[in-house]
Amino acid sequence: MTPQDDPKDPRDLLDPLGFTDAWLRTATSALSNPEALARAGSRYVAGLTSAWAAVAARSLGADVPGPVAPGRRDRRFGHAGWEENPALFGLLQAYLLSGRLVEDVLDAADVDAVTEQRMGFLADVVMDSLAPTNFFWTNPAAREKALETGGASVLRGLRNFIDDVLTNKGMPRQVPPDAFTVGVDLAATPGKVVLRNDLMELIQYAPRTETVHEIPLLLSPPWINKYYIMDLAPGRSFVEWAVDHGHTVFAISYRNPGAADRDVRLDDYLLSGPISALDAVREITGAERANIVGLCLGGTLTAALLAYLSARGDDRIASTTLLNTLVDFSRPGRLGAFTDRASVERLERRMAERGYLDASEMMGIFTFMRSNDLVWSYVVNNWLLGEEPAPFDILAWNADSTRMPANMHAFYLRSCYLGNELAGGTMELAGTALDLASVRGDLYVVGAIEDHIAPWEGSYLTTQVIPNARSRYVLSSSGHIAGIVNPPSPKSWFRTADELPPDPQEWLEASTRHQGTWWEDWAAWIGEHAGARVAPPPLGGPTHPPLDDAPGSYVLER
Repeated sequence: MTPQDDPKDPRDLLDPLGFTDAWLRTATSALSNPEALARAGSRYVAGLTSAWAAVAARSLGADVPGPVAPGRRDRRFGHAGWEENPALFGLLQAYLLSGRLVEDVLDAADVDAVTEQRMGFLADVVMDSLAPTNFFWTNPAAREKALETGGASVLRGLRNFIDDVLTNKGMPRQVPPDAFTVGVDLAATPGKVVLRNDLMELIQYAPRTETVHEIPLLLSPPWINKYYIMDLAPGRSFVEWAVDHGHTVFAISYRNPGAADRDVRLDDYLLSGPISALDAVREITGAERANIVGLCLGGTLTAALLAYLSARGDDRIASTTLLNTLVDFSRPGRLGAFTDRASVERLERRMAERGYLDASEMMGIFTFMRSNDLVWSYVVNNWLLGEEPAPFDILAWNADSTRMPANMHAFYLRSCYLGNELAGGTMELAGTALDLASVRGDLYVVGAIEDHIAPWEGSYLTTQVIPNARSRYVLSSSGHIAGIVNPPSPKSWFRTADELPPDPQEWLEASTRHQGTWWEDWAAWIGEHAGARVAPPPLGGPTHPPLDDAPGSYVLER
């Protein structure tokens, strides 16, 4: 048995993300390029010389800029002390120059794309962790707070730190533990569970308008987190928005799998998820067709559903909306650094032992992709300033993650990230070959400009790999989640264009920016695809009587 075949390979414990191999490859390549390393070193020394000259001038009262400055969106160094105190200014310059040196050294290495992305991720995590703002004695805001409170902020921060070590796996809390209650503050749109099987519950929401569109709307969420990302706090709920705009809305809520579900397949998610849900929607409403909205992994499954139904001559989907979804995985972004063959094999060995992938293993990567926002800002706020984190519904949902069945997740990673089989026309689910070229109908595709999980350039490619659909692509402000939870706001914007060229950058250059949210654009678009207004259907029916109030029981499973 080789180490690759050994389910207890010690490398999986010592280096589960494969950073050692990436570091060795990068170091070896960089050392073979001494000229580039010399340029990097010279640039660093020159920068330090300029920085210390600026520090000396500032010590004498002059306002001399340094050779580098924080990024325009870097909020860590906003305190006046970083400019007014020469010592802090010098420390900031040294930190920024060190980060630039690391980038220059990485640029000197000629390595494969996966190694480059993995080392870029590691470098960002290390440099973010070493920022002087993360330490009490080099954080002017923390020291100022301690003086203002007579040391009370230090004691509160120490209490928060100890509590997080004991109860939150040593990570700073992003939201107060009792800030939100599912079914009260989140997932609060009224409705009934009208179907329950071994994999999911189907929720039908109560109407809020005297008449509704005759074509109902089914929401297909991801199962890496709970479904209520689509039904967050009132006023920020996509479900509520759709109901208020006259749609009869149904949503799938998947259960949280455990070790006994190790053999659950992606085929099962297709058949027991949207297929079973569509059957129930048809029986309850009497409508022959439904509109469907798929989000992230639920959107990938929705694209597979379209090809599956097309292959079977089933025309039950009236229109499709895909939100921050990858269908073509040729541009996976930074996640590609952790979905190469070696990484997938390591993950399969870990899943083989337990029967599932624990949510914390995925969420750790997602969190540290944005470590300044999701880790270190809370270290400063909670531990150094002694403050409580502000209640934020998205982060409360983000912490409520789920497990992934081993069989399903291994197939998904190999088929999508490694083989790109859905886009390539070679995927098969439930005994049916999936051909996206056979899909017809109207398609509304949304990407988010700052999405780090489903990069917008990758989501744009959906318009190319489903070539015979009538597609509209919309680019939203913000990131993977905030780009979806995007209610009307003065800060929100979106971009559209009439043509869909193969190159996403060409689309971007030709697009037009609109103030407002894509929710408003989508409301007009889906209204044109939802049929006439009719009386609302009942909640449930003879074959699907209401079982529970929304949000049901599966969403509460831990």
